[in-house]
Amino acid sequence: MFNVKEIMTTELYTLAPDDSLQDARKLMTEHNVRHIPIVSKNRQLLGLLSQRDVLAAADSIVQPHPEESEAMESRIAISSVMTLNPTTIDENTSLRGAGLHMQQHRIGCLPVVQDDALVGIITDSDLENFTFIVTTTYADVVLSLRNCSYHVFRNI
Repeated sequence: MFNVKEIMTTELYTLAPDDSLQDARKLMTEHNVRHIPIVSKNRQLLGLLSQRDVLAAADSIVQPHPEESEAMESRIAISSVMTLNPTTIDENTSLRGAGLHMQQHRIGCLPVVQDDALVGIITDSDLENFTFIVTTTYADVVLSLRNCSYHVFRNI
């Protein structure tokens, strides 16, 4: 059985609660991520900011001129729009358990915490990629066995 530790992302892009909405948008764009853990100086998870949170906050400050919206975003602290106390998971949790929890609660990621410190994150994209690799590999094995069996029985 596979567990979270085997596929979680450990190279994390994090921000602090006092960073701005503009910082979050820039980080998400530069690194193509949809979830940013918000941490203290000692890597304790304080909250989570999703792309959806950023978009909702940006929609609430729409200005007639784009530069005005950017200026507003630079003044909005992440702490005012982040999700506090997000659901977390242990790195030894099964992938099945993590996936079912995410599906049942309609969440896109689970921060992975060990001894109160953030050590990783697992996202719905991680699970989809893992599933694709496993099913593709399984299909390749089945096809190889089928071809092997065909050649073995054909030569008898």
